[in-house]
Amino acid sequence: MIRSELLQALAKENPELRLDDVERALDTFFDEIGETLAAGGRVELRGFGAFSTRHRDGRKGRNPRTGEAVEVSEKRVPYFKPGKEMRQRLNVSDE
Repeated sequence: MIRSELLQALAKENPELRLDDVERALDTFFDEIGETLAAGGRVELRGFGAFSTRHRDGRKGRNPRTGEAVEVSEKRVPYFKPGKEMRQRLNVSDE
């Protein structure tokens, strides 16, 4: 699903809201998650999962085109851990 499909689904589920209002709410939702992660925080959505960041140490990498050694600096990367309910939903057997 892409962002525009999510907007359409939310607008369909909430016909009392204008599409502009739905889009503004979705933008606020994503902005808050991004700002919290950038500040080093954690975002937990019960039944869905938790967003956090993980630290990656600096290392020596390779340029795949030239094979030349390249220094890769340390960084934080986003991490998502699905919740128990999400994992169960994904692994339902078709019995």
